[in-house]
Order: sequence, then structure tokens, then C-alpha cells
Amino acid sequence: MNFPFYIARRYLFSKKSTHAINVISGISMVGVAVASMALVVTLSVFNGFHDMVASLFTQMDPQLKIVPVKGKTAPADDPILTKIRQLPQIEVATECLEDQALAVYKDRQLMVKVKGVEDNFDSLTHIREIIEGDGHFELHAADMNYGILGLGVAYQLGIGYSYDGTLKIYAPKRQGQLDMTNPTDGFVEDDLFSPGVIFSVKQGKYDKNYILTSINFTRQLFSQDGMLSSLELRLKPGSNFETVKKSICEITGDKYHVYDRYEQQDDTFRIMKIEKLIAYVFLTFILVIACFNIIGSLSMLIIDKKADVITLRNLGASDKQISKIFLFEGRMISFIGAAIGIGIGLLLCWLQHQYGLVRLGSSEGSFIVDAYPVSVHPWDVVLVFVTVIAVGFLSVWYPVRYFSKRLLS
Repeated sequence: MNFPFYIARRYLFSKKSTHAINVISGISMVGVAVASMALVVTLSVFNGFHDMVASLFTQMDPQLKIVPVKGKTAPADDPILTKIRQLPQIEVATECLEDQALAVYKDRQLMVKVKGVEDNFDSLTHIREIIEGDGHFELHAADMNYGILGLGVAYQLGIGYSYDGTLKIYAPKRQGQLDMTNPTDGFVEDDLFSPGVIFSVKQGKYDKNYILTSINFTRQLFSQDGMLSSLELRLKPGSNFETVKKSICEITGDKYHVYDRYEQQDDTFRIMKIEKLIAYVFLTFILVIACFNIIGSLSMLIIDKKADVITLRNLGASDKQISKIFLFEGRMISFIGAAIGIGIGLLLCWLQHQYGLVRLGSSEGSFIVDAYPVSVHPWDVVLVFVTVIAVGFLSVWYPVRYFSKRLLS
């Protein structure tokens, strides 16, 4: 058995001559455990929000989205896009054209994004799962074009699931000069009818800004015949996503961007990653402060065991072995505290996931979820354990060497 480790284990669990040393050692272990628990729980809550937001976005976002690098639109019959559509792994390909326009309903008006899509848009996304109302998903019928409003757009325009008459959409003309004597002549005007439904992604980016309609309507409205702003794709089940994305990137070259679902919402997920990183850094600082208790308990233990050290020296123990005894003592406090803290943190995460102990609001339905979401990622648990052990080991190394030389000389 390792001699320094054996002595350190005896010192850790044996009763000291001064009771305060036992108390401080216990406080040190509790401090490390609490910091470890806080790290596990906090990172898991951030993971929970990340996964929840990702699940909401995927109701509207395609698996892959191809947009032109230069300009807002590209020809729909571009040979590059045609080649991508013909890939055997592609199950659904939808042409989309979106731009800003002015929506007017009775005495209310609102700047919106009108997104025109093909009829297979419901096969591309999960749009049917997020529509509400008495009608069903429909983009056009005969010569009528339907407009499916986001929940926030409908609220701001004072519209329910369906609206009487038509919703007027205005977009500026792309050609010609504006006649200031007749400003309305500088706009293209068209009408949308109600299909009896609205959609709710539960994200303001979509619900407060978007109107879905047919791509023929948007091409006519924005004078973009035969053009698209994006080609949105869904892969066949079982396809290797990364391999297909890499192949598409090789086909598009530097002419198109290829975005997956996370890259489509890069700004949102980047903010969440930064918040998670900041929380991790702050909690690590708290862990460092908690480790100062270990230094205090070790310094008192060295003083308390000075007579034992003299005996060990007489028995042939070297100064290096004696220093290792107290190093192992501090490391065991860090290790045991980390193990207990991570265990309690995982237990709290499981209880929160199962029973929703900590709620977001006092009344149900106030938020998207009633309780804080949690999602434990194995790599985060490994990160917490490594962080606690590293901070604990580093915090005791120099003080033990210093006190060993000063107090035991």
C-alpha cells in the first residue's frame, strides 16, 4: 500500500486532538460538495433550456437550408441547386422566397416577413403540429392565396383564427421611379385570404413576424419570378447528416451557404453558450473560494501532527513522503467532496425532471414549460469532476509545500 496515502487516509477519518480541525475539514468537504452540486445543476438547467429551444425551432426550421452568398435571391433553376435536389439522400426539397412587406387589416398595419413556400412545406417541417384553429394547412385554392399568420402577427393586427374579407399586403415596386404625387403607385398590392388557422412556434422571431403563403404569391408580390431566397431540404431517414451536408457544401462551393438547424439560429445558441460559459466561470470562482477552507484545515492539521511527523522522520520517512501525506489529505477532501456534490446534483436534476420541483411561475401555462427544464450531458459531468479535482489539487499543492517547510523544519 502507498505509505503516504495510508497515513493521509488515517488522518482524514481519525479524531484529531483539536476538535476544530475535524469541523474545518468537514466544512471544507461540504464547501467543495456544494460548489460541485451547483455546477452540475446549473449546467444541466442551461442544457435543458438549450434542448427546449432547439425542439421549438425544429418545428419551423428545415434540416438544411441553402441560401445565396451574394444577394438575397438566386435563380430557382440554377444547375447547382438542381444537382442538390437530385441527390439520393434528399427526401423533400422546397423552394422558398421571403421578404419584408406591410400587412394591413382594417385600421391596423404591421411590418411583416412574408414567406412563400411550396405545397410540400408540411412534409419538410412539422408545421401541422403547431397550427391552431378550425381550418387546416392550405396555401392556395384556385386563384385565391391563403395567408397563415403567426400568433403574434394575428394579435397585433387584431385577427383571430380567421379574418373577414382579405388581408392586404403591400411591397415596394422594384422597378421605375416613385411618383410623389401618388405614393401608392410605388407599391404592389395583393390580397391574402384566411385558411382558418394560425401557427404558434412559441418563439417571437416567428410568431411576431411571419406570414406563410404560397411561393407564387410572393414571386408576384416581390417581382421575383423564377427566383428563390432559400432552398430548404429534408433528408431521407437513415441518411448520415454530416456526410450529406459535406457533400452539399462541396457542390455549392463558395456560391451558397449551407446551414443546419443550429446554424440557422446561430445568434440564439451563441448567446446561450456564452451564458453557460459565464455561469461555469463564476461557479468555478466560488469553488476556488471553497478550497481555501481546505488550506486552512491542512495548515492546522500540519501543526496538530507535528509530533507524529517527528516520529515518522525517525522511522525513516523522507520530507517528500511527509509532504505527500498532506497533499493526499487535501486531494481526498476534494475528491470526496466532488463525488458527493456530483451525486447530489444528479439526484436533484432527476427529481426536477420527474417532478418539476422548482417552477417558473405560480400559475400553469404562464410559460412554455411550467418548471425549469434540465438535461444532464455526460461531458458536463466529466467537466465538473475534472474542474473540481484540478482546482482542489492546485489549491493545496503550494500551501502544503510552504507549511511543510516552515512548520516542520
